Amino acid sequence: MKTTVFSGVCTALITPFRDGKIDFEALRGLIKFQIDGGVNALLINGTTGESATLTDAEKREIISFTVSEVGGRVPVIAGTGSNDTKKAVELSKFAYDVGADACLVVTPYYNKASEAGLIKHYEAIADATKIPIMLYNVPSRTGVNIPLSIYKKLSEHKNIVAVKEANPSVSDFARLSARCGKNLDLYSGNDDLILPSLSLGGKGVISVISNALPKQTGEICRLWFGGKIKEATELQLKLLPLINAIFCEVNPIPIKALLSHLGFCKEEYRLPLCPMDSDRKMALIKEYLRVGF
Repeated sequence: MKTTVFSGVCTALITPFRDGKIDFEALRGLIKFQIDGGVNALLINGTTGESATLTDAEKREIISFTVSEVGGRVPVIAGTGSNDTKKAVELSKFAYDVGADACLVVTPYYNKASEAGLIKHYEAIADATKIPIMLYNVPSRTGVNIPLSIYKKLSEHKNIVAVKEANPSVSDFARLSARCGKNLDLYSGNDDLILPSLSLGGKGVISVISNALPKQTGEICRLWFGGKIKEATELQLKLLPLINAIFCEVNPIPIKALLSHLGFCKEEYRLPLCPMDSDRKMALIKEYLRVGF
């Protein structure tokens, strides 16, 4: 029986910066806010955490800090993916050694891979450590969409336990669930598709909007799992305009702007990411206020 890392909502945490460095005090506050808000897991060093511009040393610092700060209260998932298999192996081993609960491993980007290379990449990581591995499929960023046949092959590995599916196709999610749902836990990587994913056998969502609304995002899942489908649907639809606003520019620019407005962090990014257009920012804040939580 494979490990289920979490059910419900996992927040893909931002990485707060101050004067070019990681702001660990702000990260501590964000972690507290998330756990107090009832999230079921935390993801660090993901896309929302600006992992592309974090150094290897910074990634290790964030993993160690978060595992220590969380103290076992919820699972900690570490983003350890790379387009260099050796790097992904090394960081995944480190995550296991310091006590992370799982690794999220994105498909190789830029150099990409053949189907055989994709299998070898993931098997090399999964063979190198005992930590549960979650596949991360985000074709809009990587140029790679994991074929169903590859999912089926990788699902047979005892250490590959789940998928974060950020392909927006509901049809593809349905086919993946039908073919591999018994061997892989499926999580939505899209906040606008939480309910469709749950209805097709998903275990939850790895969420961006829950950075600002952990309780409310988690409530969608809690209502669904509790059989309150109408209420879950109403809440998903209530949040939809804000979800759209959160993705009006490249993630994580808007969510970090909103968290800065709420006092959780500075609105600081690493190039090539930069502050959002002021009109869009005001529209985002207005939408947040309209939701009224």
